[in-house]
Amino acid sequence: MEIQNVFSIAGLDLHDEFFENILETQNFRVERIISRGHKSPENFWYDQATNEFVLLLKGEAELEFENKGKLKLKPGDYLIIKAHEKHRVAMTKNDGESFWITIHY
Repeated sequence: MEIQNVFSIAGLDLHDEFFENILETQNFRVERIISRGHKSPENFWYDQATNEFVLLLKGEAELEFENKGKLKLKPGDYLIIKAHEKHRVAMTKNDGESFWITIHY
């Protein structure tokens, strides 16, 4: 048994957005994401086959939904993105890390 810390960035190269599966079963996946000024490429949309619970733990972010506009998230904000609801990351904080937890189910 080893204690992990969701805010740990020691040894990570954050040039690219960091994704880590921290728990995975046949029916769901819990993911830790660390962003530092990252955003989705232009004209790219996530179109996932599963629902996604998104929780912003620290930092700032903005999600954009196809034909539905943008939502700004602050620490503690969460939402559920339904399967096949096209979305993208429009912005994450440049002057520090944004820490996310997502659950795909």
